[in-house]
Amino acid sequence: MISRIDLRGAALPEGSALRELLPRAEFDVEAALEKVRPVCEDVRHRGSRAVIEWGERFGDGTPAHLRVPRAEIEKARAALDPAVEAALVESIRRARLVHREQRRTDVTTQVVPGGTVTEKWVPVERVGLYVPGGRSVYPSSVVMNVVPAQEAGVEGIAVASPPQPEFGGLPHPTILAACALLGVDEVYAAGGAQAVAMFAYGTHGPEDPEGCRPVNLVTGPGNIYVAAAKRLLKGRIGIDAEAGPTEIAILADASADPVHVAADLISQAEHDPMAASVLVTDSPALAEATELELSRQVAATKHRAERVEPALAGRQSALVLVNDLADGLTVVDAYAAEHLEIQTADAAAVAARVRNAGAIFVGPWAPVSLGDYCAGSNHVLPTGGCACHSSGLSVQSFLRGIHIVDYSRDALAEVAHHVVTLAEAEDLPAHGAAVTARFEGQVPRA
Repeated sequence: MISRIDLRGAALPEGSALRELLPRAEFDVEAALEKVRPVCEDVRHRGSRAVIEWGERFGDGTPAHLRVPRAEIEKARAALDPAVEAALVESIRRARLVHREQRRTDVTTQVVPGGTVTEKWVPVERVGLYVPGGRSVYPSSVVMNVVPAQEAGVEGIAVASPPQPEFGGLPHPTILAACALLGVDEVYAAGGAQAVAMFAYGTHGPEDPEGCRPVNLVTGPGNIYVAAAKRLLKGRIGIDAEAGPTEIAILADASADPVHVAADLISQAEHDPMAASVLVTDSPALAEATELELSRQVAATKHRAERVEPALAGRQSALVLVNDLADGLTVVDAYAAEHLEIQTADAAAVAARVRNAGAIFVGPWAPVSLGDYCAGSNHVLPTGGCACHSSGLSVQSFLRGIHIVDYSRDALAEVAHHVVTLAEAEDLPAHGAAVTARFEGQVPRA
């Protein structure tokens, strides 16, 4: 059901050599670029009509309206199961608690008397938030994208989610209800690369007054075509990341409960046949017990045949045996998981030693599922090893730092000779002249 990789014995290789030994899904965004290029170009030139037609071609059905009417959003909220509404409200409350604390404050530094530099934090003006709608429905992704944008102070928030034929060409009603709970009423029935292009180029105009206005930033996970469209249009828009298949890594020792470990591996595998589930352990007994638990629990899980079994059997999933926890930490740092669970003795101390992970879940009572919904943390996280250089979605994702330089005449005079010297060293004399022009063509005395 799941393969084994035995890294015991000799010393672990370093860097890319170690990463090559670890399981990882194939996710060739570059190959998908040529498939999404004509889609994005068509949306650029034909706007909403192209968004709708490409959705029809890809099997999304025909939306009655590209922009979802506000009445449909409120209707979805009114019909929402009360238990689901209560859970979403609590998820929103906890996410706000965490993300509100992330808001940065402006800082002014006096460099010299009369000379200051202020770092001012300004939210992007308008964002497009993508919410997937393929194999599953993800109202939690609405929460995870919208809350940090709102807490950052973004004024214009638009959400896109694929139209669902079974719901009359509207996004899933639970997605719409989550938007209503968050006060978002600009929602589009659009998915895939065409939705990203809609956000990037806009479709609004005299002939389409209900069309989408261009955004500055696009965030949210999606399939390989969404990732490819983000790569193609990066520069015209800012992006959070090119999200790949979801992944969990669990670093565990003999103290871990194999029932918990197996359940958590399966919880990630049920997302997608390409989802990655990886256990790293120094305990052969735990690996053996986890395999037995996987067999037992997989047989009883809902999405066994179409998602869980292919995900666990794929090249992206494995049980990895290491000599000790020190080697285990080296492996999980090289892997740089989207989600990393630490199920060891003294888990907090072990977690403190981890350098690379999108989010870390400490001990037996903090499963990834908690973070997916109600921990207060954000579940839009870097995948494919990108956690070694990138962070998950946060308030900072929606802010820009702007330096404000304010110098008096005396403060400029005091440093002018250094500016002129460096300008001449770089053979950019006009840079120096821009300073000396303020002092009748002379370099002020230091």
